[in-house]
Amino acid sequence: MTEFDIPRRAALALVLAGISAPHLAEAQQASIDPLLYGPTDPNAKRGGKLTIGSLVEPPALDPFRQAADARVRVSVLMYQGLFYEDPTGVARPLLAEGATPGADGKSWTFRLRRGVKFHTGAAMTSADVKYSYDFMRNAANGSPGAGDLSSVASIEAPDDHTVVFHLVRPNAALPMTLTNKYGAVVPKGFLDDAQSGPRMNEISVGTGPFKLRQFRPNSTLVLERFADYWQPGLPYLDEVTFVTMPNSAAMVVGLQSRRVDLAMFSRPQDTQALANAPGVEVHRWPSLGQKSLDLDCKFGPLTDVRVRQAIALAIDKKVVMDAAVVGYGTVIGTMVAGMQQGWGVPLDQLANQKPDLDRARALLRAAGHANGVDIELTTIIGYDWMEPAALTIAEQLKRVDIRVTIRKLELGVWIRNFRAKEMGFTFNDWGTTPDPGLLYYRHFRAAPEGADFRNWNNARASALLDRGQETADPAQRRESYAAFQQLLAEEVPTIMLFSADLLTANRTRLKNYVQHGTGWYFGLAKAWVEG
Repeated sequence: MTEFDIPRRAALALVLAGISAPHLAEAQQASIDPLLYGPTDPNAKRGGKLTIGSLVEPPALDPFRQAADARVRVSVLMYQGLFYEDPTGVARPLLAEGATPGADGKSWTFRLRRGVKFHTGAAMTSADVKYSYDFMRNAANGSPGAGDLSSVASIEAPDDHTVVFHLVRPNAALPMTLTNKYGAVVPKGFLDDAQSGPRMNEISVGTGPFKLRQFRPNSTLVLERFADYWQPGLPYLDEVTFVTMPNSAAMVVGLQSRRVDLAMFSRPQDTQALANAPGVEVHRWPSLGQKSLDLDCKFGPLTDVRVRQAIALAIDKKVVMDAAVVGYGTVIGTMVAGMQQGWGVPLDQLANQKPDLDRARALLRAAGHANGVDIELTTIIGYDWMEPAALTIAEQLKRVDIRVTIRKLELGVWIRNFRAKEMGFTFNDWGTTPDPGLLYYRHFRAAPEGADFRNWNNARASALLDRGQETADPAQRRESYAAFQQLLAEEVPTIMLFSADLLTANRTRLKNYVQHGTGWYFGLAKAWVEG
């Protein structure tokens, strides 16, 4: 089979038409794609420092074994995969220059970009790529992304600039899988050290536009320009400092006092004080993220599907969204808002999406809970939207005699529970790369291929996810993922509530910053400052 050559306009048209083929990368080319990391500003200038206010900080910076979305936000600036997750659904070549699928769909050959250096100064070769992805796909190494590569049988490095992935079954989403959420390309042998994870809090060994200068937990994270970065002229900024702040009010004050140049707000209403602030701009961006409730199917009363259904039927998502983000978002069913047109099932075709209190009470009685249910709901400290959402949901569930106690956890503790599959009844907040397989497979596919964090263990769901991953035909993929979404809505291992618009505020000295739909800080690679 010949190498893919899909013009960007045609690929984007496929996405907008709802028949996206995310495994098809845009024209594979030796030249550097000008759309990597967002639009290029011809007026950009080198130099300057930037300070970013943040409500949450990464528990650690290890891109292989640290699952927190707060880690991904910043680590994408230091560590890179073979492809870049364009928010339109196109996998753009990053450390790879191109990809050729095998005729039977059971292999992919990647040509590697030449002239790439690690932050250590060493040149990247195919041996490093093979080593890095072999580490990630080995479940014994503890990567939450291991399931994403469960279709890979082996990886071959026939020469310094070629890597071949051999598959046990076709995987149409493989290029989008080899992007930047989990894993990266690092020097061969680095991860052999048992202390390699903690060492990544002290040094970075990636290929990204910025490298680590300093990480002080509960205080600051400082990145500096990588002088030997392979994209000529990038990044423009000399230094980026992330400062952990106690609340949104502190970020507002920081922007007004010029101590902070950029901030992302989890509650849009907190930007209202900046509407007329001199020298400050507020921007609203579309989202590939979701705010959700996860229901551990092995946790207390949630083991009974009727209890999970009753909870879903007692919740009014619009009211929750209004309480959490004053309407700055989109109520969703089983798909993030940014992918609903191309991949989502309409909400009126999904079960358990609208409040029905009588049916909720009947389901609880049928499940043996005539006197109601007591349950603990977990929120994460630093995610400001969760507190008003939790209070609203507690009031809504009270109407059907589900009595809620709210517990707040530090992000690091929540992540440990998540990885241990002891989620209980909890809020979640996460973004996805723009492919349904990447959204669903790791989270809901039964082990060992997937992680099934919510202990759902549904054989039919797993079969549908396998089929959606294996077929390259867009119509067949849509059919598989539609059937999966209907099952997800019926069985309720999660309740996707809404996709909140991403709101950022910045000093006007910051130029050409574009917020990626995941909420990750890709845009800093091409941003610059004036004066």
